[in-house]
Order: sequence, then structure tokens, then C-alpha cells
Amino acid sequence: MNHVIIVESPAKARTLKKFLGAKYNVKASMGHIRDLPKKELGVDTDNDFNPKYEISPDKKKIVKELKDLVHKYKDTMVWLAADEDREGESIAWHLIHALNLKKGQYKRIAFHEITKPAVLAALENPRNIDFHLVHAQQARRVLDRLVGYKLSPLLWTKVRAGLSAGRVQSVAVRLIVDRDREIEDFKPVEYWKIDTDLKAKKGEFNADLAKIKGKKAEVGNKKEADKVLKDLKSASYKVGNLVKKEAQRQPSSPFITSTLQQEASRKLGFSVKQTMVLAQQLYEGVSHGKDHAGLITYMRTDSFNLSNEFLKVVPKVIKKIYGDEYALDKPRVFTKKTKGAQEAHEAIRPTDLSKMPADLKSHLDPQQYKLYKLIWERTAASQMPPAKLDMTTVTVETDNGYTLEAKGQVIKFPGFMKAYIEGTDHPDEALANKDKLLPEIEKGETCDLKKVNSEQKFTQPPARYTEATLVKKLESEGIGRPSTYAPTISTIINRGYIEKQADKKLYALDIGFIVNDFLVKHFPDIVDYSFTADMEEELDDIAEGEKKWEPVISKFYKPFEKLLEEKKKSVKKEDVIIEKTDEVCEVCGAPMKVKLGKNGKFLSCSKYPECKNAKPMKEDREKEEKLQKEFKDEKCEKCESAMVVKTGRFGDFLACSAYPKCKTTRPLAHALNIDCQKCDGQLVEKRTKRGKVFYGCNNYPKCDFATWSKPLTDPCPVCKGMQVQAKKDLIKCEQCGKETEV
Repeated sequence: MNHVIIVESPAKARTLKKFLGAKYNVKASMGHIRDLPKKELGVDTDNDFNPKYEISPDKKKIVKELKDLVHKYKDTMVWLAADEDREGESIAWHLIHALNLKKGQYKRIAFHEITKPAVLAALENPRNIDFHLVHAQQARRVLDRLVGYKLSPLLWTKVRAGLSAGRVQSVAVRLIVDRDREIEDFKPVEYWKIDTDLKAKKGEFNADLAKIKGKKAEVGNKKEADKVLKDLKSASYKVGNLVKKEAQRQPSSPFITSTLQQEASRKLGFSVKQTMVLAQQLYEGVSHGKDHAGLITYMRTDSFNLSNEFLKVVPKVIKKIYGDEYALDKPRVFTKKTKGAQEAHEAIRPTDLSKMPADLKSHLDPQQYKLYKLIWERTAASQMPPAKLDMTTVTVETDNGYTLEAKGQVIKFPGFMKAYIEGTDHPDEALANKDKLLPEIEKGETCDLKKVNSEQKFTQPPARYTEATLVKKLESEGIGRPSTYAPTISTIINRGYIEKQADKKLYALDIGFIVNDFLVKHFPDIVDYSFTADMEEELDDIAEGEKKWEPVISKFYKPFEKLLEEKKKSVKKEDVIIEKTDEVCEVCGAPMKVKLGKNGKFLSCSKYPECKNAKPMKEDREKEEKLQKEFKDEKCEKCESAMVVKTGRFGDFLACSAYPKCKTTRPLAHALNIDCQKCDGQLVEKRTKRGKVFYGCNNYPKCDFATWSKPLTDPCPVCKGMQVQAKKDLIKCEQCGKETEV
């Protein structure tokens, strides 16, 4: 019999060929081969939302080749081996229809790791197509098509041509817009942090002010702070209470899609999209020595489960690497995360824990290695004992009503921390994983005051979203699923609704604000968090066979269509994109209005087109004036004309004032007042043509020194070389390599 296995990608096909031999002909479909048509809705809204599928134009050649292959011999068996999730099930179902396969001509197989044992086991245990999964994926596709193809044209007529709306992407934009406004509206509140340096019989320690006359200490201004400082300087100190207890810290669960995306962002600086691309490569297979197989399990999963076969091997590997005391007697089990999770039945883990990251380093590119190491360490740590800590809390009382508190910890047994500690989005929390020692202190002993410290502080606004924290928020709200996070973030950046700046934070752009406000006002359900999460639950119900897909779509679409028709008539474009201002046109005296242009908001005379006066927004004018002043002495290197600051799609740049005779441009270069390491020049901050920040010498092109990492003014304490901010919490010397944790 002729055997043909169809997978999604060439990389996956190559891996299978390596260990299946000549008996099986392995081919790739290159992902989905059928989809809804691009130039029409493709959904019959009057006939149970029946989708009209067609073979994608770029897949017609592949389909013809697959048809010729599977119908060449009568006794051909087709093994549909797409990924084990809703999308994979849908690809398999579409292949049956596109290739005209009859019952008995095909079998469905699935595996969550691309290793020889897993693939052979799948071939021994084929199953039927799971139509519940197919219908759930079809419902998502139809739903997203209805929202996108019905709502986007309304945005074109009421806001601007070329815009798009999406069921999940619009909610993601709303999260970022809402956070931007929280930050803008935030009013900082002054407070003072006060602590003391005290000397006990056997050493010194630091204690924070905790209470004033039995109530939580709240010092709101300098006057209050000065009174507290005066009282503390004249007080006597006595240890009132001392509590010592042993505490345990448990390891994090093995990775699921969302937590892998978050940790790779925190620890490795990877974007969500980059993480998924690298994980796909590790899953599909990498050659290492004489072996060629997948190095990790399927990377789109919501499951915390680890297979029994894998868990049997784990203690042996951990004992060999870390010692007997770091292995568990019984495997640690993590419970399933969510109802109806779209999963591949296991967490993301190495296919073989004995394949150490160091052993594979020479076979992987640097980024693949970093991600594999992260997955390996997290998996190993999940099956190691808890860390044991001695926690000490010392309460110090004064004779005039103040209570101070000092906390210390000693890690007695690192347990899982020997292998891995989860990252955090809050730098202060990182300190919780380090020893903080207190001297030996006795209850009732008196302490001498060495120093009182006070620092004025202000409450901070909520942090802007990064890709990692946005994924965390979407997941916590139940919005989207593992496979949707990366494309959602890429879409809203590419559409120009938000931008990712050099600090890796996500900022809403003018068009993002306008589209969001339009949807919130006129289509509140589309951007409502709970509504979107409820829809995800209904899709889960379809996947589990608890609901039919057509009624779910119908319940959403009928009121949506009615509202859509009403808004087409009632909403005027000028009400959406034009705002009134107090500014007056300096040409004709008419009021100026805020309009939306290709590059964002600008001021335009309300008498346009009679008066065509237009100018940038006030904040843009102030920024431009500041930049023009900073770069007023810049000259063109070709014609010696003055250079002026201009703004383009990738930010500000310098252009020759003699344009169009001279078309010289160059990036802005902000002086850093730091000496170049290769010549007598100074370092400046520059941007690439696509807006990415880097740092180079102002003597370029004579000196080619450049670095992506931000240089610091303080020299290295060892060799006096230049230090750079290598990571958020790491300073590194460019000359001697000394690293310092921040």
C-alpha cells in the first residue's frame, strides 16, 4: 500500500522523513489550503451562516500536486497529521474536501511531540476527525469574518479608508487606550519613606517605619516628615517582638503558551511573535549530532499536564545534575487551567529532559538556545522540591509611639530555585528571591540609632503594557486563546493603532484612540471585555459538543446587523474625526479644529477650503521647536546648507533645507556626554531608518563604534571602561565584561 502523510510545514515534513524512512511519503500542505474568499464576505447570512470556502490562490499548485500523489494509486492511504488543536483539526478536514478523499482513504493522526516513539504510536492509533473541534474553529472564522468585513467598511466611511476592526484586536487596542488615559489622568500623591539604621548588640540592621501610635504610618508631606524625623532622633529603641518561621516557596507550573510568551519577553527580551516562531522551530525539529527530532512539545497549549512517560525519566536526570535531594519522590501535578482549553494535552516541555541545553548549544542558533534553555529549566524546576526559607520579622518600638519593622530571610535549601526562578514585571519583587540577612537579635534588647533616612516619593501611575503584560491581561480576562495572542499584537501594531517604542512599551496612537472611542460609543459589545470572554466560552462549548455553532453565531449577528444599519445612517464622519478647540486661525480669525490626517492629528481652519491654514498640534509644535533649537547648528555634509528637523513615518530626522536641490537626510543624534571607546569623539543616540534606537560615535563615518545597549555615564569600577544597560536588571562593562545586577 502507498502511504502519504500530510503535515503543515516543510520543516515538520523533513523531521518525519528522517525517522520514518521510504515507506511513507511525507508532504507539507503549507498550512491552510482553503479559506473564505478575500474579495467577498463568503458567509451566507440567510442560510445558517454557511461558509463559502475556496482553495487559496497561492495553494492551488500544492493542492494539484497532492491530488496527483494521493490518486496515483488505488491503494493509497492518506494520513492527516496536522497539529492536535482546533486549527489543526480544521486543516485536516479541509484537506479531505480539497483532495476529494473518500471514507476509508484517510486516517487522522496527531502527536504533541515530533519524536520517533510519538509518531509511531500515533500511526498505531489513528482516530476520526473531531467535528466538534472543526465546528468550533469554523465558528471562530465565520464570527471574525462577519465582524471584520461588516465593521471595517463602516470605519472607512466614518473615520478613514484602510482601517480594520476585529473581535479580539479591538479589545486589545481598548486595553492599551484605557491604560494610556489612566496614565494621562493620574494625579501623583506625595508621600515620604522613612527608615532607620539601628545597632543591636551583635550587628547593624535597617528598619522601616511601620506605625505611628498604633496606626499605619502615612507621612504625606515634608512638614509631617520633619516631625517624625525629630521624634525618631530623640527616641529610644527596644525590640518589641521577634518572629522566626520556616517558609516554603513552591515552583511555577511548566510553561503554557501565554506564560512562555511572558517569560521570554521578561527574561530574553523576545517579542510574542518572535517567541512563537522560535518555539515552532524547536517543535518541528532540529538536527543535533546524528539525531533529528523535535526538541519541545507542541507550543500552543493551555494544559499544565506532563505525561507519565516523561515524568518517569525526570528524577533520574535531576539527581544526575543537581543531586538526590533535588528530586521528588512523587511527581508534582498541576491542575488544568481553564474549561475547554484549546490544548495539545501537555504543557510545553523538552521532549527529552536528558538533552541538556549545554549539549545542544552548538546545534542551535543563539535565540533557539536561549528559548530551549528557558523551557528546560522551567520544566525541571516544576518537578523539584520547594525552596525552604527562614523568615525573620523584627518589630522595634520607640518610647514615643513609633513602630518600626525589619524583615530578613535566609534561603536554607534552594530546592527548585537551583534550576529556575520565575521573572517578574515589577523590579522590586526580584529582591524577594535573594538573601536579606539580619544580625542575631534578642527580644527585649535595646538598640542604638545610627541614622534616620527620609526620602520624598510620589505615587506612580499604572505601568504601560508591554507585550508580556498585555498577553497576561488578555489571558486573565479570558479574551482570545493561545494561538491568537501573537497575530493579534502584530496586527494592531502593523495597522498603526499602537506602537512599540524603544522601551518595549506599547503606546496608543491617534488613530487608535479615535477608532477605539468610535467602537466604545457605537458598538460597545464588540470591545466589551466580558462580552468577548463570554464568546470565547461559547466557542469552547462548541468544541466540547455542548452547543451547535450556528445558533451561537445567529445570537450575535442579528442584533449586530441591526445596529450596523442604524449607525450607517446616524453617524456623521465629521462628528468622529473633528474636534473643536479654543485656538483661533491666525490667517482669518476663524476657530481651529482638530482633524485626523495620515500622520495623526493636526489643526485645521474651520473655514476650509476657503482658508487652507493648517498646523501641527500644540504639543507637536513645542516638540518641534525644542528639536529645532537642539539641532540649529547642524550642517549638510554635501552642500553646507542648514539641516532642519522633519517628521516621517518612522519618527523625526534631519533633512537638508536646500531640498529638492539637495536630498540629504540623516537620523537625529542626541548627545549623551559620554566619551567614545575607539576615538576622541562623543557618543550620541541615533535611530535606524525604521526608528530603532542605537548609540554611536559622532565622528561617524571616520569612527564606526556603535552599540544597541544604552551607554551609562559611570565607568566600570574594575577597568574604567564603558558600562551599558545590557538588560533591565543587568549592567555590563563593554571592555572587561564585568556584570552587575541592578
